[in-house]
Amino acid sequence: MVRHFDPNATASENSGVFGLPYTEAEAELVLIPVPWEATTSYGGGTSDGPRAIFEASKQVDLFDLEILKPYEAGIYMCDELNEIRDWNARAKTEAQKIIAAAGVTDDKPALIAALKTVNEYGEKLNHSVYVQTKKLLSAGKLVGVIGGDHSTPFGALQAISEKYKSFGILHFDAHSDTRQAYQGFTWSHASIMYNVLEKLNGVIKLVQVGIRDICEQEVEYTATLKNRVKVFYDQDLALRKLEGAHWDKITKDIISTLPHEVWVSFDIDGLDPRFCPHTGTPVPGGLDYHEALYLISAVVKSGRKIIGFDINEVAPNPRSSETGDEWDANVGARLLYKLCAWTLASQSKAKQR
Repeated sequence: MVRHFDPNATASENSGVFGLPYTEAEAELVLIPVPWEATTSYGGGTSDGPRAIFEASKQVDLFDLEILKPYEAGIYMCDELNEIRDWNARAKTEAQKIIAAAGVTDDKPALIAALKTVNEYGEKLNHSVYVQTKKLLSAGKLVGVIGGDHSTPFGALQAISEKYKSFGILHFDAHSDTRQAYQGFTWSHASIMYNVLEKLNGVIKLVQVGIRDICEQEVEYTATLKNRVKVFYDQDLALRKLEGAHWDKITKDIISTLPHEVWVSFDIDGLDPRFCPHTGTPVPGGLDYHEALYLISAVVKSGRKIIGFDINEVAPNPRSSETGDEWDANVGARLLYKLCAWTLASQSKAKQR
């Protein structure tokens, strides 16, 4: 048991995430950082997201007006694995060759080899995250994944699907992420939900919120899955609000489509880009910060359980060292704390106000 910890004091230099003193063994909830962005083709920097969020987390006050003292359950963030950064660098180098050439053709053996390399490193990443998650679940821990790009949680979801034979995913995003091997990359950040739906039968429901940048193939694909996928497009949500619908009513409609056990997958570009402007693929529109938190809180208040989560696509300002602008990481850290708090509350490991 942790003693002599003052939650009102400034975080010490050697403290853990949010300035907490817990070890992995003492924590109820353990966070896995995944510094990976191999297949990103627009903006970059998400591989530095976990580190930036960790640093910004030490500025977050621990008392919460809704969950009060979620930190008392214990939250711990693992160290980044150096091999993942190494794999990311190698895979990204090969991926950029393919992206620059606008794809792979049969008459380009060098690009075929590059694609094979990228996909192999994606499989290595998935296995690493799977092993880490499986170990933590076996120890009775709750798990959160911090990306990196949105491909990062697949291994964790694979492990979760072995523990929970049926569960849903509440997916916040500007993008559907249901492209089939986008740009040829099997494990593309734009293909995470396609891979989940195709490979993880335990995911009985995917509920997507805030989608506003989508291709025709994705619309057609999700439609073929009928009741297994429900998409709440940002355009429709905005129209309902403009016509006078209360967010509480909209939230109830969203939650009614979810099963009892829910994994939350939060791509930061699901929010209005004013909150995290340096994310890789920002899109105008999106949810307000408080709207997203209200929805997450309402999931728990409905009696459903959050069985884990991922937060991804937070990219720090590339000039933050010069300007001191750490806004993206600041927002990411505060959203992370709320995800931790509501997850713990849903599991009766932290008390709601």
